[in-house]
Amino acid sequence: MYGSTSVSTDLRRRLRTAAAVATSSVALLLCAASPGMAAESPGQKIAGALRKSPVYVDPSLSSAVGPAQQRELIDRIRRTGLPIRVALVPLVEGDSWGGDPRQLAEVVHDRMGGGPSILLTLGTYHDDIAAREWPADAHQAQSAAATVFHQDDMHGAGLPKRLARAIDIIKAGDGDKEYEKATADLNSPTGSAASGTSGAGTTGSGKASDSPLGRILALAVGPVLLLAAAGLLLRRRARLRDLSTPFALPRSVFAAARRADEAGLRDRAAEEVIRLGEEAHAAQGAATSVERALDAYAAAGTVLDQARGIPDLAGVFALVAEGRAALSQAPDALPLCFFHPLHGPAARRIPWRPLGRREQLRVAACDPCIRAVRSRRAPEVLTDHRDGRPVPYFEVPADDSLWAVTGYGSLLTEEDTLAARVQRGDFTRTLG
Repeated sequence: MYGSTSVSTDLRRRLRTAAAVATSSVALLLCAASPGMAAESPGQKIAGALRKSPVYVDPSLSSAVGPAQQRELIDRIRRTGLPIRVALVPLVEGDSWGGDPRQLAEVVHDRMGGGPSILLTLGTYHDDIAAREWPADAHQAQSAAATVFHQDDMHGAGLPKRLARAIDIIKAGDGDKEYEKATADLNSPTGSAASGTSGAGTTGSGKASDSPLGRILALAVGPVLLLAAAGLLLRRRARLRDLSTPFALPRSVFAAARRADEAGLRDRAAEEVIRLGEEAHAAQGAATSVERALDAYAAAGTVLDQARGIPDLAGVFALVAEGRAALSQAPDALPLCFFHPLHGPAARRIPWRPLGRREQLRVAACDPCIRAVRSRRAPEVLTDHRDGRPVPYFEVPADDSLWAVTGYGSLLTEEDTLAARVQRGDFTRTLG
């Protein structure tokens, strides 16, 4: 009896000791893990700082925007009464934002909980600032930020003054008007188009009716464009690049092309096609919308199976976007960016008339491409190969490329869809 009691007591003592050791171990593990668990992401860090002050300046930029200048910006913002915030962070390729001011703005806005907001950041180009606004264009903030780049008195003015000017234009709410004024000389037609009228030969759908679309696109970016752009932009001290080529592709396009992994892009396209099919089959929306989504799904599968390269794979993404737009039933849904569909969904439609031409197209484009076109810089474009050399995909003859004739959806009406073109065999015919 005594022995049994002694064993039980000893067992309880050992169990208590083991429990105490386990508790201590867990506590130590939690303490060790807490620094990592508490570590903030870059977006959370910036959002947290902007909750305390409307201006955040990365330490690496403190010499460009010092404490006194930050206070001046804060006072200026508060006098507007608008939800303006400034997040100054260096943007380089490969950083947390992929060097894209849009990505930075979207992440910070999301980490702050969404809602009405205007966020000013550094832009893509030297001496450029960018703006993102929710809801879009409520105060014409994007145009306000773009205006500053083109105002003569802002050249070499320094970042604080450029930001202050953008804030003043946003407060006035006339960014579009100021942008048109600042870029008036850039928008003046030159050469043989001087006697023409803007928009001649266009229809409501944005297609040129005077001449074949393939001819228009083939002439869209020739020597006239480059020479005129060089003269205009050098006069405004903007930087021109790669003028030795027929189409001035920015260097980042060549870098991206060298890194392109066609197999990886094909796998991602396949995943998106499968996801669209699942969404379409599970959709409970209007029958016509679901049917259009299923048509886009089938067409995307057809193109994926026969895709010969990145331009065709981009077409798969364009068809997936068309299918998702049908499911969303959004009346104002836009296709992918006309100039480079792998930039993603377009932000808006813009008139695009090559210098020296009377014809005008209306294309859907992403924000960076819109800004490039408006300032007569060559936007980043998706390239295809013609006669052994890379050319903008829309310079390929229409008979040889479904994407050239449709602009990945930008040049089609609501009834004339990419899916319908694929279903009737247009894509297969271009394969030869």
